[in-house]
Amino acid sequence: MRVRLKGINRKAKRLADGSTVTYYYAWKGGPRLRGEPGTPEFMASYQEAVSKRREPARGTLQSILNGYQASQDFLDRAERTRADYIRQIKLIEVEFGDFPLGALTDRRTRAEFLEWRDRLAQRSRRQADYAWTVLARVLSWALKRGLTLANPCERGGRLYRGTRAEKVWTDDDEGAFLRSAPSHLHLPLILALWTGQRQGDLLRLTWHAYDGKVIRLQQSKTGARVVIPVGAPLKVALDALPRGSRLVLNSEGKPWTADGFRSSWRKACAAAGITGVTFNDLRGTAVTRLAIAGCTEAEIATITGHALRDVRSILDAHYLNRDPALGENAIRKLEARTKLPD
Repeated sequence: MRVRLKGINRKAKRLADGSTVTYYYAWKGGPRLRGEPGTPEFMASYQEAVSKRREPARGTLQSILNGYQASQDFLDRAERTRADYIRQIKLIEVEFGDFPLGALTDRRTRAEFLEWRDRLAQRSRRQADYAWTVLARVLSWALKRGLTLANPCERGGRLYRGTRAEKVWTDDDEGAFLRSAPSHLHLPLILALWTGQRQGDLLRLTWHAYDGKVIRLQQSKTGARVVIPVGAPLKVALDALPRGSRLVLNSEGKPWTADGFRSSWRKACAAAGITGVTFNDLRGTAVTRLAIAGCTEAEIATITGHALRDVRSILDAHYLNRDPALGENAIRKLEARTKLPD
């Protein structure tokens, strides 16, 4: 008799020799299963994974971690965010899965968590901060629901002090990319620069969202709805394309996966000799270019979907890069208001 197992997640992977292998996981984001489907080893592996998931020791952090992953707070997040959270939660499970919830009120607990973050920081400060943020968020979720009595990870600060202040695409970067990159990667660049949208939202953009004049979309991260007038260069690029695929951006008619797109983009940037900037920096570059063109913060926010305070923060601290063109614009405006001597 064939037993139907619930929640099995399968994923095909192409190996270096060109062959394809299928891996099976107990659930999406869960542990990889041993053996082939239908074998005793496979069944035992599945039962082991399910029992560990469903029967965490009561009163331990593992029970909270499991509860959070089943909560609407977690499920409402974007797919990419959930995958990133799961990676961090696995780190937390290894270190603190059996940590007693009663000990969260002990003053020494915060120090123990901080020491764990410091150990992670030896490999990557940014990832250490991310793991801490996820742990703090899980504990905050549990505290609000009365599942714990304290959140010792509140206001933990950050170890990573990186900035994107210098990370804007220049005109030379744009030109080098368009000269070198495959033609199917030109539109993602132009779309990002003329809409200021995130990679994930652009990869999901359908032709239905474009009516020849504007692009209408709902941002997956914030839920904000934006209506973006299509500038002439973007309109030319869009109108020149066939509409055989439902999605605007695709690879030879097939939808891009997020990982597949990132891989193609990195290779294209390397081939073009572009370093130090990523696709994500195009969003901030769009904000900067709109500011240089004389747009107000409110006008920029209408296009990109940022909150006004975020536009101001981006321009002031992260992406403005003190572009000389802004200074030039300022002086020309001052000259126009100044009466010169005869």
